[in-house]
Amino acid sequence: MGNAYCVLCGCVDQASIGVVEKWGRFDRLAQPGLHWFNPLAGECLAGILTTRISSLDVKIETKTKDNVFVQLHCSIQYRVIKENADDAFYELQNPQEQIQSYVFDVVRAHVPRMTLDELFEQKGDVAQAVLEELEKVMGAYGYNIEHILMVDIIPDPSVRKAMNEINAAQRMQLASVYKGEAEKILQVKKAEADAEAKYLGGVGVARQRQAITDGLRENILNFSHKVEGTSAKEVMDLIMITQYFDTIKDLGNGSKNTTVFIPHGPGHVRDIGEQIRNGLMEGSSAHLNVE
Repeated sequence: MGNAYCVLCGCVDQASIGVVEKWGRFDRLAQPGLHWFNPLAGECLAGILTTRISSLDVKIETKTKDNVFVQLHCSIQYRVIKENADDAFYELQNPQEQIQSYVFDVVRAHVPRMTLDELFEQKGDVAQAVLEELEKVMGAYGYNIEHILMVDIIPDPSVRKAMNEINAAQRMQLASVYKGEAEKILQVKKAEADAEAKYLGGVGVARQRQAITDGLRENILNFSHKVEGTSAKEVMDLIMITQYFDTIKDLGNGSKNTTVFIPHGPGHVRDIGEQIRNGLMEGSSAHLNVE
């Protein structure tokens, strides 16, 4: 591997290892530093190998168990073993091609047994399988495999588009569920607020009517005490007439009111009063019957 350097001395750089031959045959390894060679004895520096970590990028196209074509990008980091540098120098003409061939073989043996989702989840297992196989094979040739990195997994563009659409549809479905729950909560809260408002409105009307009743009762009692000879019924009729005329006045003063036809006259006031009293009496009788 390489040409021999027939010189009197040679320098091997740091992080490198030299291979020394004698009469064309391997003699020894030269460590970093200055070395003297005896050309008359057939010694020469056959070549120099670097012991730094080298990186080889490999792209493999294969098919998964669910018939999806994918392209895998692997990065193999390897270096020469110093003690076995002679094997690395003499055994392999092109170590990169050898490593690439084994990577292709192992990946195409493992990936077809996985689905696409499993491949994404277990890419570390594929890298470990490649590492074990390369360590076993390349170790015999003087190379040590440091790391195997599964850099990227690229499915076919149509598959990626379909996966994105599925993901988008799932997110839209989840968003619809959340939106429906929010609308449900809003409707419930709105109904609760409406019920509470109606309840409070009813309480207010009941209190208003109670206040009116208390006021009427007080007025009747005061009038009966101050004007002798008047009955409660006469006082009630007088109050109802007053309320009747106040109602007509309010109807007339309202600018937005339409025309309203109502019976008018003192006799009609008496009829209205009798209807109210009869209604109150019937309501009280029904309440007593229920009890």
